[in-house]
Amino acid sequence: MTAPPPGCPAHAATGLVPLAAATGAPDHREVYRALRAEWGDVARVELEPGVPAWLVMGHREMLTLTRNEQLFSRDARNWRDLREGVVSPDSGLLPMMGWRANVVGADGPEHRRLRAPLDDGVARIDQRRARRQVEALCEELIAEFAARGSADLVGEYATIIPMLALASLFGLDSAGGHELLRALIALFGSADDSQAGNRQFEEILLDTLRERRERPADDLTTAFLDHPNLRNEAEHLQSVVVMISAGNETVTAWIAHTLRLLLCDPRFASRLHGGRLGIDDALDEALWRDPPMNNMPARYALRDTELGGHRIREGDCLILGIAAANDDPLIRPEDELTEPGNRAHLAFSAGPHVCPAQVPARLITRTAVKTVLHRLPGLRLTVPAEEIRWRPSPWTRVPTALPVDFPPAPGAVRHP
Repeated sequence: MTAPPPGCPAHAATGLVPLAAATGAPDHREVYRALRAEWGDVARVELEPGVPAWLVMGHREMLTLTRNEQLFSRDARNWRDLREGVVSPDSGLLPMMGWRANVVGADGPEHRRLRAPLDDGVARIDQRRARRQVEALCEELIAEFAARGSADLVGEYATIIPMLALASLFGLDSAGGHELLRALIALFGSADDSQAGNRQFEEILLDTLRERRERPADDLTTAFLDHPNLRNEAEHLQSVVVMISAGNETVTAWIAHTLRLLLCDPRFASRLHGGRLGIDDALDEALWRDPPMNNMPARYALRDTELGGHRIREGDCLILGIAAANDDPLIRPEDELTEPGNRAHLAFSAGPHVCPAQVPARLITRTAVKTVLHRLPGLRLTVPAEEIRWRPSPWTRVPTALPVDFPPAPGAVRHP
């Protein structure tokens, strides 16, 4: 039985570290380093009580896992603990890990068929128009608190921007975007309300699809309905689900972590404000330290094999430990600050399932960070960095709040 890493108690029955406790630890990298010291580059962890998994933390092992579809499948129907009833049908893990008729759960030719609509959808985004829309949204949100001289840059800013930007691309209005946001926060939490959040999320999108079938528009929902690779309503729905769910939570995390980096690391912030680094360097540094998906589900072994010195059995679940892999001593620079322009991280995964929306994700994140820094000079975190807390989730590490103050913007309208 292994000893739990510091600040991250093991579950009493198994002695395994719960994955959600690792992502929620004050310093998640210290937890992953302790796991690496105990297990090596592949560690045994717990997804929920009684449900174990392998956390793949080595950079080389991660590339093996993501590139070898013949050995490691993305299809959750290969998950032995799910087949054998170890994972309950009402488990909060299933909205993130259960099989769906979409690109996430497919391998090989079927994956390529379902991937094409996503790639084509991203390619048709007008980036100049999207950037203007995101800028306008950022300005509108900032105007709500600029005169107040204080804000929560997560709850009032980073959490809202990605969903409303994505909702606009798919033809939803602001109210629909906020509804989707509430459902997604529950879904990504993988807790008791996860399945209810998933149902609500899909119901909203299904209503949108059916409306667009009757009244087509110039948006991504209509583009998915018209795509020849998608054969039925379930595939239309799940393609939209993937694009919005993956894009929202990850971009929220990316915005929040970039702002947190600039607020909490004076050495990095001084290099940015001194002109030695640009906004994109800050975005890349945040991807190294706190990738949007701290851990990503999952791959399932198709036969007995070996990885990282451990025997992996057919049907075992393997989690992509992206944050831990970025911190692998084989690739981690000795200096805390990464070399500017270094994008060798695994923040967007690798292999056939690499993120298809890196360009729009960067566009939204860069615009959000640049706009708030320009509009609110003098931002200052109002709590000690070590007191920042995290939304409960085994997958993402999003601050519950980033409370800041700043000189009230001159001419801004004070809202009650």
